Amino acid sequence: MSALTLGSVGITFGGLRAVSDVSFEVPAGSIFGLIGPNGAGKTTLFNLVTGVYRPTSGTIRFGDVDLVGKKPAAIAAAGVARTFQNIRLFGQLSVLDNVLVACETTRTTGLGGALGRTRAFADDEGAMRARALELLRVFDLEGVADEQPTSLSYGNQRRLEIARAMMLRPRLLLLDEPAAGMNYGEAEGLKAQIRWLRDEFRLTVVLVEHNMQVVMGVCEELHVLDHGETIAHGTPEAIKRHPKVLAAYLGEEELAPGDLELAAP
Repeated sequence: MSALTLGSVGITFGGLRAVSDVSFEVPAGSIFGLIGPNGAGKTTLFNLVTGVYRPTSGTIRFGDVDLVGKKPAAIAAAGVARTFQNIRLFGQLSVLDNVLVACETTRTTGLGGALGRTRAFADDEGAMRARALELLRVFDLEGVADEQPTSLSYGNQRRLEIARAMMLRPRLLLLDEPAAGMNYGEAEGLKAQIRWLRDEFRLTVVLVEHNMQVVMGVCEELHVLDHGETIAHGTPEAIKRHPKVLAAYLGEEELAPGDLELAAP
């Protein structure tokens, strides 16, 4: 069973074809990597899946749900959450409140309960706060819950974004360069967290990532783009030896096996 299916997806911006005829299936419950050099179209694909852009051609399905034409809020409500390549946190809110802003799709009370300050609303608020604090604990951020996110390290800001995405209770989690700015130890910890999240919450995870330490260590299947087109698809072991992938990353066809591991910081 596939959690996410793209069929011949393409998008054109003012005559420039950013993504062309991309097709792949992400198995349900897998950790799937989308890689390629800068400008390959990876984040553009995330934007297509999450409704930021509408494809010029092709189909995008999340299980049995057709995502093409749906607004981002509807796609999030359907169980798809994401982080962003450029960190998008609310600098004036606390770390805890940055997580709580994502709870609206999972509330059980509406506007009437909020205005009337009903018992059900108070219970709902308590449950959301408890869940947010638990997610901060998972990502080792509970000690900074009352601080502003601008005070956090870059790596911790990345983790905070993932915690906020998890507040949506997703079934499909899209991570856009989650290891950016992390050192070796932080990246190793991230790999363990991604596996734990997948197993604990029964998620399907798709990540865009340049850090080959993370990609090769956590992904079970990889799809490789270059200039908006598919150049390879397969296991990490096969991909790191694929001639077209080596050429795209390092500009050479003939390289020793394993050289792709040096292609990204």
